[in-house]
Amino acid sequence: MDILFLLIPLSVVLAIAIGAAFWMAVDGGQFDDLDGPAVRVVADDDRPPADAPFDARQTLPAAEGHTAKVPKA
Repeated sequence: MDILFLLIPLSVVLAIAIGAAFWMAVDGGQFDDLDGPAVRVVADDDRPPADAPFDARQTLPAAEGHTAKVPKA
């Protein structure tokens, strides 16, 4: 029974800390744009820029760890 005198205040302090962390995240704009990062991942272009050295443009990563040769221009 004596342990309840420790656990109840401790759980209240923990709940307040979690609530404060959540409030700071909401106030800081953490949840403003939930769809933007997902769209940026899909629209990301993994090809190296045209002005990259030729060695960087020879192979591109493909599915399952295989490499695909880039046609020489």
